Amino acid sequence: MGKSLSHNEFNVLLGALAKDYNIYAPARFEKQGRFSDTDIIRYRQVSQVEEIVWQAKSTYSPKEVVMPVTQTLFYFTQTEYREPETDTRPCLVFLRACDINGFASLDKIYLENGGTEDIYYKRLREKVKFILIECHTSFDNCFCVSMGANTTDNYSMAVRFGEENIQLELKDEQLAGYLDNIGQGNDFKPQFIQENKIKVNVPSVAEMPDWIYNDQMWKQYDHRCIACGRCNTTCVTCSCYTALDVLYDDNCQVGERRRVWASCHIDGFTDMAGGHGFRKENGARMRFKVFHKIYDFNKRFGKHMCVGCGRCDDNCPEYISYSNCINILNDRLKEGEKASV
Repeated sequence: MGKSLSHNEFNVLLGALAKDYNIYAPARFEKQGRFSDTDIIRYRQVSQVEEIVWQAKSTYSPKEVVMPVTQTLFYFTQTEYREPETDTRPCLVFLRACDINGFASLDKIYLENGGTEDIYYKRLREKVKFILIECHTSFDNCFCVSMGANTTDNYSMAVRFGEENIQLELKDEQLAGYLDNIGQGNDFKPQFIQENKIKVNVPSVAEMPDWIYNDQMWKQYDHRCIACGRCNTTCVTCSCYTALDVLYDDNCQVGERRRVWASCHIDGFTDMAGGHGFRKENGARMRFKVFHKIYDFNKRFGKHMCVGCGRCDDNCPEYISYSNCINILNDRLKEGEKASV
């Protein structure tokens, strides 16, 4: 089922949906960017089409909807604990094909990894319906085609934003009911990006050779990377967190346990009891991230974790290119293969 709506009609639709759903979309936060007088685009609740930024890639991914930056797991006293109340309303999230595929990677980690479901993630994830934002052209640093994440059919509604009107495809009968008396019928189907400016050659190996873990290619990141973790926090598939107990000042026996985003690039991530730590060099952390995204995850689940959204390249303050790192890795493996013949 397809529909064509004016912007005013689309706002009427959003108003109707907002009665039953929390609606999240990329929105502009003025003067909160990396530099003076620059903006960032990140996800928040919206109520009008004018708030939705569809002409540009969001700075941050939509994963915050199901994986909050800080999440209280439970409150505790000396003798008992209780879980916090949560919003039971379902959510609609406007996002692109790469991000929908990114959620599939998060689902693997939180719902299938080790045979145990993460109940906190599951509760939020079950409430979410995806509204696909059609990509007209590939953005800078995108390499979704190389990662096979440029297409998807996992959405309840698809949207093509235009200056004059908005085209919709509706796959969810429940959502279609909100449009019974709105818009004109059509046969709209979303199109998908077929080519990126950046092409990535992902290594295809059954096993990584031992020598590549200590290869000189990783040394450059010891000095270039500053371990800020920006690449992880803007990535849709990074899923690491740490847990901490927050004790209240008036009674140190009462508090709450939270989980907070953590990152393989940030100092302290691998610290252990006794002061021991692993991967203290930034190059080793880069190696760990790269292998996790394109090798270890694939070996376990049969698909690459990275979806080629390019946010890591967009947001690195040192202009480190993750996509270029993959290509360098692929070239080094080929060189090593030739040398062993």
